[in-house]
Amino acid sequence: MSIQEYEQKLLALIDHQVASASDDELFAGGYLRGHISLAVARAELEGRNLVRDVKNYVMRSLNEAILQGELSDEDQALVLAMWQQLQQQAEA
Repeated sequence: MSIQEYEQKLLALIDHQVASASDDELFAGGYLRGHISLAVARAELEGRNLVRDVKNYVMRSLNEAILQGELSDEDQALVLAMWQQLQQQAEA
């Protein structure tokens, strides 16, 4: 699977949840959208074309955001749990 296809799957999964998502899930999905798109763009710029590269870039980006205090502990848990869930669904 290409990194563009992986991005499309992830974003489609987020979009699919919108109708039934809680406020917390909407927040986490919206927050992740930005990190996912940024990770794919970064991978493309650096000539990386593996899904694992995108996953690593997303985690690096999330960790930087956490270290900078962008997320409360509760929001951090929500975002990381959703990121794990999205990966599992996209790769199933």
